[in-house]
Amino acid sequence: MENELKIKWERIRAEMRTLGADGCLLTMNVNLYYTTGQVFNGYFYLPVEGEPCFFIKRPAGEDCENIRHIRKPEQIPDLFREMGLPVAQKLLLEADELPYNDFIRLKEIFQPRETANATALLRKQRMIKTPWEIEQIRISARQHEAVYREIPRCYCSGMTDLELQFEIEKTMRQHGSIGFFRAFGNNMEIFMGSLLAGENAETPSAFDFALGGGGMHISSPLGANGTLLKEGMAIMADMSGNYTAYQTDMTRVFSVGKLPGEAYRAHQVALNMQENMMGQSGPGTSCSEIYRMALEIVQKEGLADYFMGTRQQAKFVGHGVGLQINELPVLSPRSANVLQPGMIFAFEPKFVLPEIGAVGIENTFLVTESGLEKITVLEEEIVELS
Repeated sequence: MENELKIKWERIRAEMRTLGADGCLLTMNVNLYYTTGQVFNGYFYLPVEGEPCFFIKRPAGEDCENIRHIRKPEQIPDLFREMGLPVAQKLLLEADELPYNDFIRLKEIFQPRETANATALLRKQRMIKTPWEIEQIRISARQHEAVYREIPRCYCSGMTDLELQFEIEKTMRQHGSIGFFRAFGNNMEIFMGSLLAGENAETPSAFDFALGGGGMHISSPLGANGTLLKEGMAIMADMSGNYTAYQTDMTRVFSVGKLPGEAYRAHQVALNMQENMMGQSGPGTSCSEIYRMALEIVQKEGLADYFMGTRQQAKFVGHGVGLQINELPVLSPRSANVLQPGMIFAFEPKFVLPEIGAVGIENTFLVTESGLEKITVLEEEIVELS
């Protein structure tokens, strides 16, 4: 882990030098884990030169060097002076994540000549995974696959979608799921994933996810809503692969009995889109081009009205994954991202068919020097439940 952290610190420092920044102060959980390998209550300071420092409010046995215990961030400048550290003239703060009051408070404490956005820098750095991070994602993938193989055994006739999801969630925890997963951005609350059955798949969500669902309460309008699982209904499982801090994203479709022929045709189109994407993409491929190629197939097959929703259609077909479920790159029509070796992303072409439900596929892919590697490997046809 020590080696891993030094790799990340040097990457961040290289970008800091490009920006002319003197230091980076982090306090958000995801950024703390990425840069220190642990989560704590306090701040991590990475100077562009010299040793990093830990300023911890509530000690809980943290395993790191150069720790100073504090009650409040106002103490940090005095500790800098004791340690012989200059106060940064250009300071990176997590501008996209900190509450406004915290951001202003830190600016007043350190009084830098200039601030810059640490959130944008960290999200850019996290796009390219280290070998250790890739291995963590592979571990999550193996457990993710194992749980999905158990889904048919979780089903009983007469269940609702919520009852089936409860059984899947129990199985996830038994396989080591952390129990929740992290997403970037406001209003992105979801517990262990989404299960969409029948007409509920058409329900749009206020959240920026691929598909919606009404949810079990108006305070959390996303996912399963108590729909009774009936003959001829498609069930889409999009549960989190959070078996380490690093996640995989994988969707599979199940059915109660047989589905109408149009559902199997649309599902096959999604599989064809995935095959085409794998054959046409690799280092240097524009993410907007991947979206364009997918949309071209959808239009050719006459399925544009059902692609990524009906009443509300998501305008992306994939996204990066890692510590957060929605990292960079984004596979959208206006994305400026280009695939690079070490990137890991989910590709998720999906269709929503009225009165039937959602069909399609989602897998997690690693960009290698020569192309793409599918990390989540599991039967991709619609599985009939009985």
